[in-house]
Amino acid sequence: MEKSPDDVSNIHNRFSLTLINPSSHYFSLVASLVIGVVITLATYFVYLSELDFEQVWYRLPAIIAVLALTQLLDTRFAKKKEYSKSLHSSLFANLLWIVTMLFGLLASIVLSKETSLFFITLGMFLFASFRIGIYTTTLGASLKRAWAICFVQPMAMFLLLIPQDMWVPMLSDPLSLGYGVSFLILASVWSIMTDRAGRPGMESTHKTIQAYLASQRNDFTDAEEIMEQRSSETRISTSQIRLSASGGGKEFRMVLPDIHPGPYHPVGGSNIPYLIYKNLASSAMVMHSISDHALNLPSINEVENYLNNLKNSRVREEGLQCTEPVTVQINKSRVIGLLFGNNPLLFLSLSPHGMEDIPSYIKNEIEQYAKNRNYKKTMIVDCHNAMGEEISKEDGEDMLKAVKSCLDTLISKESFPIEYGYANSDDMGIWTEDLGMGGLGVVCLKINDKKYFLGWADANNMENGVREKIVENFAKRDRQLLEICTSDTHYQPVKARNRNGYYQLGLITGADKLSEWFLEIARKADVSAAEAKYEILENETSVKVMGQGIFEDYSRALDNSLKITKGFAIGGCILFATSLFL
Repeated sequence: MEKSPDDVSNIHNRFSLTLINPSSHYFSLVASLVIGVVITLATYFVYLSELDFEQVWYRLPAIIAVLALTQLLDTRFAKKKEYSKSLHSSLFANLLWIVTMLFGLLASIVLSKETSLFFITLGMFLFASFRIGIYTTTLGASLKRAWAICFVQPMAMFLLLIPQDMWVPMLSDPLSLGYGVSFLILASVWSIMTDRAGRPGMESTHKTIQAYLASQRNDFTDAEEIMEQRSSETRISTSQIRLSASGGGKEFRMVLPDIHPGPYHPVGGSNIPYLIYKNLASSAMVMHSISDHALNLPSINEVENYLNNLKNSRVREEGLQCTEPVTVQINKSRVIGLLFGNNPLLFLSLSPHGMEDIPSYIKNEIEQYAKNRNYKKTMIVDCHNAMGEEISKEDGEDMLKAVKSCLDTLISKESFPIEYGYANSDDMGIWTEDLGMGGLGVVCLKINDKKYFLGWADANNMENGVREKIVENFAKRDRQLLEICTSDTHYQPVKARNRNGYYQLGLITGADKLSEWFLEIARKADVSAAEAKYEILENETSVKVMGQGIFEDYSRALDNSLKITKGFAIGGCILFATSLFL
């Protein structure tokens, strides 16, 4: 399955749109109440030129009370009864109202005309128009229901804000009605068009948005149902290297599943590396194979299906020896390889320069080259240990050259008996915002009386340069750390309010603290080293994966929706600008 280079990254880039809301609904509550007070003061002291402080102070608590009550009432009309979204939408709608009044005031100053009450009424209509958009897109209301309730909050505030004898003149003003109805119609047409923006691939853009927002509160049923409907059954292979002590007892597995963590926390296989890790008695490193988001498991049902079938792995080959590691560096590309019998294990990285997931064409060419050299099972790890863009053509060519050189060298390398030791961070009480539930692990390989260490972190990529700093700190302790690999988990210990949507390893913790942890784990792995045998295990399972089409449809729907929104925003701004000159 060849990945389109733009769809997943395009969807990911749109993630920043979800950060527009304040991080706390308490902030939205307080801010909306404060803005309600400002609207009241501006109405009386600026627009009405009313200096009757007794009347103002009488209306202020009434405005605050009705704003708070209608925010609670709004939740009764939302699909998921979400109080936080009601507060966020109220905040932005109130901001729209006060901005309208501010522009009306500025227009009166610049154009040397009287301040018009028209802008108070227009602000109320814009408030209602905004609510139509919010209710239909994020709160799950139909357009008819949105029209029925769009005036509840703004009209209640308006009636308390304006003296009773001014209600009819202000609300029946033809100019106010003309502009107000125009904005209501604009909001309604915008809602219809954006909901259909993803057709024919996506029936309802709004339902997909609502499912995504619900999943951010761990209500992922709707999101998984939508994704599973679009998924197709595929045969997925999983390779393992099992190392077990010759005397029996402990064992360790390096796992290369041909599935990809994702699509995003907490949906589907987002936490699949940790689940595999726990399924293997917490004595494993679940590596990132050469795979992409097309190989996401869409639901927890498919995750359970995959895990249940993982125990049916068969032993393809076993032995007692492997070669010392071979490292080949060509420009930015680095490849490290070991040979277990006639089965090469390759680690691919551009660290510290970084890259996105290695594309499948590189995997296909490596496997074909290895097959031509009579290798049996070629196991390829995408180390995923530095942040970057999609791999360039030049770097891809360098990586293939490095792999081929490594494979050619491994053919002539002598094999030696293996000793191994493994340890992890499970008993260290480690918790940090840039690390997943599987923590850290280190395997020590003793080959030809030399010790080599391989680090692993259940994390979504690494901060650039962190891997090099840790390797350097190991070297200062006379320990050779070959690589640090991440699982590319999409689990999030906390919700990261940044453009990536996650904290890469080292961004929060830092290289020095990680070095301390890895060195402590490496010491334990070293102490536990014992003679071992290896087994190459293989498994094939039929599971549903998301495929590329769903991402193409999502990306198209987002792009079309944003284009429509920009067009309507420009049109709305032009229409509003004309009102300033009346």
